[in-house]
Amino acid sequence: MGLGQKRNKLVVPEAYKAMEQFKAEVAREVGITAPADGYWGNYSARDCGAVGGHMVRKMIEDYERRLSGGQNIQ
Repeated sequence: MGLGQKRNKLVVPEAYKAMEQFKAEVAREVGITAPADGYWGNYSARDCGAVGGHMVRKMIEDYERRLSGGQNIQ
């Protein structure tokens, strides 16, 4: 899939830069170097899935923490 064919749209487009930074941070945590040009097509589905899975896990953890009234550690 080329760069111009992205189908996943953010609900809040203004969060694009923050989400890209978050993705790069999570990629580093799982031992993957984020591509400098932003194109993830040269990475395996397994690697991309690991990054996406960890992102979702961290977002759910943050949301649960906020619901319970706990501190946001991010």
